[in-house]
Amino acid sequence: MLGIYHPSQLTSRGACVTKALHMIEPAEVERLLRARFGDAQLELIDLTGTQDHYQARIVSSAFSGKSLIEQHQLVYGALGSAMSSAIHAFALKTYTPEAWAKVSGGSDGRSLT
Repeated sequence: MLGIYHPSQLTSRGACVTKALHMIEPAEVERLLRARFGDAQLELIDLTGTQDHYQARIVSSAFSGKSLIEQHQLVYGALGSAMSSAIHAFALKTYTPEAWAKVSGGSDGRSLT
């Protein structure tokens, strides 16, 4: 996307750094998710160390009776404006407790592996 940037927003190579100014700490992402999914088993990983690419697995009863799209919409809603500003990429896996028990072989939900 082309745009007009202030010189202070450009690196020496001319790349825009505006995005980098709007990072979100992993603890804040987790706080937003826990505020919406209080019962969740949650694992969040900052994939690049740049606080804008995350991977999350959320196991919550809030997803019961919801389609995968509806589950993801709930998560995006919990993250609010961070999804359109600070978070550049968000790899997401959502499960009900029952679905997680089936795919994990009874794991407690604390590891993405």
